[in-house]
Amino acid sequence: MEYLRLSLLSISILLLINMPLYAQDHLTDAFRASYEAERKSEYRAAAEYLLDVYDSSSYELNLRLGWLNYQKGNMEASIQFYSQAVDLKPYAVEPKLGLVYPYSAMGMWDEVIELYQRILSTDPQNSLVNYRMGLIYYNRGQHERADPFIEKVVNLYPFDYDSLLLFAWNKLMLQRSREAQVLFHKVLLANPGDESATTGLSLIQ
Repeated sequence: MEYLRLSLLSISILLLINMPLYAQDHLTDAFRASYEAERKSEYRAAAEYLLDVYDSSSYELNLRLGWLNYQKGNMEASIQFYSQAVDLKPYAVEPKLGLVYPYSAMGMWDEVIELYQRILSTDPQNSLVNYRMGLIYYNRGQHERADPFIEKVVNLYPFDYDSLLLFAWNKLMLQRSREAQVLFHKVLLANPGDESATTGLSLIQ
């Protein structure tokens, strides 16, 4: 009888050990099938593989389902899944950048700015977000607000073509012609013959 109890205990322990391994293998298989479907642009199928194993507490599942729903044009579902990922990892940059995709597609620019501000509160040197903030304000004609964001990127990446060009045009819009001229010439070093930089210089000279 004692031997039987020990055997049953051993079996129970083995089952407890193997159950998480089985669940992990099942999850890995679902992700593998999802990636394969995505490579074929079969976004609905790619999402369904993950929905079959969905767990609302899984950051990885919510993040990927946010992306796949964005890819198939279901913006509301994309926002829902990305928002869940943000809630699960509130300090992470990754899900907030993901959430920007459906917000941008729906023209929800105030929400995009709020997300970027949250990112910059934890990662103030983030060059991508600083550039995009500068670009949003530039496109809104809010050049004074755009300037410090673009300047930060240029300080971090002094020979980056896109940042230099945006900085040059923003300076020109602020009527800081001398600064704009210097920056347009730097753009021409990064991309000789650049049409936008040449146009900018023609407006100064």
